[in-house]
Amino acid sequence: MIFIGGISSGTKAIEYIKTVICSHCGSYGRYQVFMTYMYFSFFFIPLFKWNKKFYVKMSCCGTVYELDSEVGKRLLRGEQAEITERDLRLVQAGNKPYYGTAGAKVCENCGYETAEDFEFCPKCGRRF
Repeated sequence: MIFIGGISSGTKAIEYIKTVICSHCGSYGRYQVFMTYMYFSFFFIPLFKWNKKFYVKMSCCGTVYELDSEVGKRLLRGEQAEITERDLRLVQAGNKPYYGTAGAKVCENCGYETAEDFEFCPKCGRRF
């Protein structure tokens, strides 16, 4: 008897359209909501899913936030749900520089602020 089954991980995009000003880079961006999960399949048929987690990725800079699971479940069911700042927890910072007061670049490593258009921080040498 041959058993063909296994455990895999999957990702599902959830449709959500809202344009916001990104708190990380200060640009206009769109929330890209998705769910990650683990599933068991038997003869290539997924039987059940577990470990569902919801994430929001910013379209402007790629910053990733973990979304509150209750809000994520409502979006998954197709209900109208509003994503607020308190529903998000930072997982990974994006690749665009962070801008502080008066449009100055702020180094995420040392906190140095500069109005110049440097690619690297003049204080610690890390990329903005």
